[in-house]
Amino acid sequence: MKNTKFYTELKKLNKPLVAILEKDSDFTAVPLTWHVVVVDIQNSTQAVQDGNHHQVNLTATGSIISVLNTVRKIKRNIEIPYFFGGDGATFLLPKDLLDKVIAVLDNYSVHIKRKTNLVLRVGHVSVKELVSEKCHLKIAKHQLTERLTIPIILGNGLHKAEEIIKSNFKELPNSKFNESLLNLEGMECRWEEVNPEQNKAKVVCLLLDCVEEKNQRAIYKEVLIKMDAIFGTFTERQPIKSERLKLDASLYKIWEEMRVSLADKNWFYFIKNWIKTNIGRIYFSLSKSGKKYLEQIGQLSHSFMLDGMINTIFTAEQDKIDLFIDYLNQLETEGKIVYGIHVTHASVMSCYVLDRKTSHSHFVDGTEGGYTSAAKMLKVKKKALAN
Repeated sequence: MKNTKFYTELKKLNKPLVAILEKDSDFTAVPLTWHVVVVDIQNSTQAVQDGNHHQVNLTATGSIISVLNTVRKIKRNIEIPYFFGGDGATFLLPKDLLDKVIAVLDNYSVHIKRKTNLVLRVGHVSVKELVSEKCHLKIAKHQLTERLTIPIILGNGLHKAEEIIKSNFKELPNSKFNESLLNLEGMECRWEEVNPEQNKAKVVCLLLDCVEEKNQRAIYKEVLIKMDAIFGTFTERQPIKSERLKLDASLYKIWEEMRVSLADKNWFYFIKNWIKTNIGRIYFSLSKSGKKYLEQIGQLSHSFMLDGMINTIFTAEQDKIDLFIDYLNQLETEGKIVYGIHVTHASVMSCYVLDRKTSHSHFVDGTEGGYTSAAKMLKVKKKALAN
């Protein structure tokens, strides 16, 4: 199909996000033939409260890896826009990749049910249907860091798709698992919690939604300018710093990773990766290539997303957080935004590593529920707003 490479060929914008948000012309309508695919863990808030936050993050990360590995196998040179949400993920796909990706994700949901008893909702909605529902979906490609390019979305299309998929989801009984469709190559989740550099600093998980779709550009620009003024630049408030990274070689971490990434227990995998993780401690602290890899992790960490809402994780001291919350409360009082926020002591990270030199991505969340806890607050506020 002629627009399969739509996102791949989209011009990369190498300027600050605030500058991109100044001009509507920097955004392009997503083709009507493309589809929004949503993966979401049902009752994720309860799962986190039950102490299964690590499992929830692993499952969400695995859905992204499943899709990226599938696309890489079918069409090696295609870029796919996606967003990590802590308890799920959202993708934009051309129609000719849709059936294969949905088959892989449906199978992955069966695998996750077998391994963790979590229910993974999977569904898709065409962009054409979303536009017919009076939702907009415009995209830009933003050079967030020296090494990481991310999609930026304006419009409520992705969140309308999530709403449709969640409301229509029905768990398929007795679905059969197909081991040949499971491909989680590159999945690694072996880092300790990452504490901020300053002793008094906290990790902030923020979800912020503009009440009026048409005002998103202006409101998000204003909020980002305020964040820079209070907290410093994106790089300064980035929660993942190479000097704070430490490998977690605990047997539990390796075991949980194995449970999600493999169809069945494999003791060779378990022992091999436990040994590799212990050796990795020496590799990252002493070798030149290991230190370089650690430096790249911060550059390749997904700690900011704009998928129609601002989703971000950053570090800050409490007095500055309080100042920012006062500002957000004022915007909320004026009816411009609704937000959910979760302040915690550290961030957590799960990884997709195909090649430590060139190809790796890192998905960041906060401890004690992170995005899921922020989303809980946001849902309560939205429900009150709707009533």
